[in-house]
Amino acid sequence: MGTIVNVITIVIGSLIGLFAKNFLKESLQLAVMTALSLCVLVIGISGALITENMLIVISSLVIGTVIGEALNIDGRLTRLSENIEKKYFKKESNFAQGFMLASCLYVIGAMAIVGSIQSGLGSHDTLYAKALLDGVSSIFLAAIYGIGVLFSSIPVAIYQGGITLAAKQLTDVLNPELITELTAVGSVMIIAIGLNTLNIVKIKVANLLPSLLIVPVIMLVIMPLIATFF
Repeated sequence: MGTIVNVITIVIGSLIGLFAKNFLKESLQLAVMTALSLCVLVIGISGALITENMLIVISSLVIGTVIGEALNIDGRLTRLSENIEKKYFKKESNFAQGFMLASCLYVIGAMAIVGSIQSGLGSHDTLYAKALLDGVSSIFLAAIYGIGVLFSSIPVAIYQGGITLAAKQLTDVLNPELITELTAVGSVMIIAIGLNTLNIVKIKVANLLPSLLIVPVIMLVIMPLIATFF
């Protein structure tokens, strides 16, 4: 449902942008995006507070960040986005420009990954917030680049939907405690995204993504070993 709503808002936003491109003001875009970013912060904070073991959250984020920095995930994703933008912005039509730019904006990012995982685990709030952000931005992108922005909803559906379906299959093997801590760690990343969107600070959110893999390692491997020997 989270991905479906996200796709619908992109389509609706693009249609609005196509028909109202002469009436949109940049100041309105800034005001609405700021309001939505504050909502993202609230969602992130409320999700992070559900943790039952803050030590797991802290440990996962610290170890995951070290791994993310070593792999330079954020830098690699940024370069991928820039390379695609340079390749298509120089030669192609406005359709290709709008499609590629919007696709990169909506797909390449931690919010898409974290939100899709959370959606698969039963919580759609993050993707609902992303849907609002994408819907607003698609209005202004479509006003500039045309109908190509509308078709960016297709890779969003495939990418986010695939992650959600994969995560949903894991709910049968994941215990409630693990899901809770995964949600809490992911919500911390949502807080970082909100801060970035508000231009309060620049956090390399993609470098935090390995933290989601560290949570099950700690809870399913390390903690049982500690319990066995101590």
